[in-house]
Amino acid sequence: MERWDGTTKTAFLLSPPRTMDVLAHYALGDARTSSWTDLFGRPYPDYTAGRTGTIGRLALGWYSVDPDGRLTTESRTGWRRPDGYERVLENAHRYDLKTEMVVHAVDGQGELEALLADDGAVMRAVRAIAEESRLCDGVQLDFEGLGLTGDEAALGSVRERFNRFVGQLADALHGAGKTLAVAVYPPNGAYRGYDYVTLGELANTIVLMAYDYGPRGTPEPLARVREAVDLTLRAVPREKLLLGIGISAASETGESLTAKIGLAKRAGLRSIALWRLGLMDDARWERLMSMVRPQKESR
Repeated sequence: MERWDGTTKTAFLLSPPRTMDVLAHYALGDARTSSWTDLFGRPYPDYTAGRTGTIGRLALGWYSVDPDGRLTTESRTGWRRPDGYERVLENAHRYDLKTEMVVHAVDGQGELEALLADDGAVMRAVRAIAEESRLCDGVQLDFEGLGLTGDEAALGSVRERFNRFVGQLADALHGAGKTLAVAVYPPNGAYRGYDYVTLGELANTIVLMAYDYGPRGTPEPLARVREAVDLTLRAVPREKLLLGIGISAASETGESLTAKIGLAKRAGLRSIALWRLGLMDDARWERLMSMVRPQKESR
């Protein structure tokens, strides 16, 4: 079935619902964009089952790491573990949601490259992340901005060092029965510091952040997202790849969200990843639920 949007001159192919494992990012917002309220249906600390029947996993955006390899629960980019975080974990368990602790850092001024080049810092970070992961089912490593500049030799060094970090972390987590997801920028984007083949071998899951292509406040161009998925699938096993979809009040509309989910389904991906809870309005939830059957029925 096809729907035509005359305003954007875009055709949307509508496919029947399919079972998918939906990962949603849970991060700090405000009273209007609260992840808690969006997921559990009531203002904190009250709760109901809310929309937990639609979500399979929560990616908890609570951690960062500094250039010395110290794990932090506050960062200059706004990632912070909230007071009462234990209640989130309790409710995730109550409603049978898997959890990942997200470790987010940005190479804005070379901080990540400095960390990756320091063996002692790498060791500290790996140990700290592995120890904190006892609270969750796994870890999502979100190291952003690698490889924006540099010649091929420099980029190769960045990729090699990041591979080494991910390999050490994967060994520590897998030995403890935990999973590892790695968030990456798309191959057709600006950042070239990611070795998709090796990361796809080391990680349980690759989250493809297929956004930030065009002007902020507009839907991501479907052709670029499709190209990103096709290119990544040349390196990453299909069963490991999740399509990351960025949601904000003025970016992905109900129609464009439908198109992105349809793309993931047609590509045979097992899951999508939504950034983030608190930014999903009723129209977007309705579109999501019309296209995706959760792997587990609503509790």
